[in-house]
Amino acid sequence: MSARREPKGLRRQRGIALLLAILLVAIATILASAIGYGSAMSARRAAGTIAFEEGLLVGQAAEALAAYGLRADLRAGADYDYPGEAWAKPVGPIEIAPGVQLEASLEDMQGRFNLNSLVGPNGVTDAEAVLIFQRLLQMVGLEPKWAQLMADWIDSDSEPGFPDGAEDNFYTSQDPPYRTPNLLVTSTSELLALPGFGRDRYLKIAPYVTALPQDATINICSASGFLLDAMIEGRTEFGSDPARLATERTSACFPKLTDYVASFGGDTAGFSKISKRISQNSHYFRLTSIVSIGTAQFALYSLLLRAPSGQVRPIQRSFVAD
Repeated sequence: MSARREPKGLRRQRGIALLLAILLVAIATILASAIGYGSAMSARRAAGTIAFEEGLLVGQAAEALAAYGLRADLRAGADYDYPGEAWAKPVGPIEIAPGVQLEASLEDMQGRFNLNSLVGPNGVTDAEAVLIFQRLLQMVGLEPKWAQLMADWIDSDSEPGFPDGAEDNFYTSQDPPYRTPNLLVTSTSELLALPGFGRDRYLKIAPYVTALPQDATINICSASGFLLDAMIEGRTEFGSDPARLATERTSACFPKLTDYVASFGGDTAGFSKISKRISQNSHYFRLTSIVSIGTAQFALYSLLLRAPSGQVRPIQRSFVAD
């Protein structure tokens, strides 16, 4: 006898049941994968948060170490702050806990041109500071017009400076339009807000500029050769020999005030214009802390203020250099 054939309807039902079973297994697999992925990401986020908090604490510990060094330097009674001193020597990399390493270094920020000095305490453009910045821009290969544009970006009035200035009537014509803040800057990256300035120009001038309170003078013991020359009209004495500048500063302040005055070649009027802008010691330092925790790396940039009393405190923190 021949085997009985199953009814066509029953075979169709069994096929549908098999497809449903496969579909359910696929859905369960997708759900399990999604749950597993979510759990893994949650664990990664938690680990990242813990590492971030640990890195911040290590960065704050580096601030305390830097403060100790700056206070010790002040107690030693030195009349100068220059790059060859103990506070300027980098630390690390050192392992401060299992799997945690720290690298730290201090830079005298008063060795740079302060963008906020382009404007006086009354909010009016400082013409002499603009001239100095124009010369500095030219020395690094940039157009001098950016000095007046930056001064107008900061000053309190709405009148563009002559001949290269710009105020709201210029910026509102940009796409998208925006306005000048007419306030002091807290980051040198605001130079990038000037139309057409661009990344390439910023990378050229960034090592020579800073954004500090207006009371910050230029420390001639740590200023770059370009900046030292920018304050002396028509001279290129220091910027032309950066190797000598670095060598001289390994053991002493260079140039000292008497040396710098001599660089003016008897131009007492020229020196008197910048005499109140310079000093031989500093109050503002930037601490760069690089913390490595396992495979993660964390950077903290702290602007430290050292008061004449010896108190050192952070007045600004950032996770990017500028």
